[in-house]
Amino acid sequence: MNPTDARSRAAFSPEKMKKENLFDSPRMFVDVHGLLPGQAQKVHVHDDADKVVHCLSGEGIVTIGDAEHPIRPGEVTVFPAGLAHGVRNDGAEKLVLLVMMTRPT
Repeated sequence: MNPTDARSRAAFSPEKMKKENLFDSPRMFVDVHGLLPGQAQKVHVHDDADKVVHCLSGEGIVTIGDAEHPIRPGEVTVFPAGLAHGVRNDGAEKLVLLVMMTRPT
């Protein structure tokens, strides 16, 4: 894959968070998630897959276990396998996240 500005690959839907795939292999995948203001990805768990989220633009709140933390452009958070996690856009701008996730082993 040639270098690309992942923000330009973001898509948005008024119904729910939108995912666009950038890369897919047997070991991992990379997606761009687009969330409009007020949208959220429900808290969920991947039992045997780690996830790394990099905020490209906008601001949101990530849930990691029982805690919530803001995430801003340039910041990265890790969701280890087996830990409940989610994200919501409670800001006024579109939220764009680069999401890298391992495949279950």
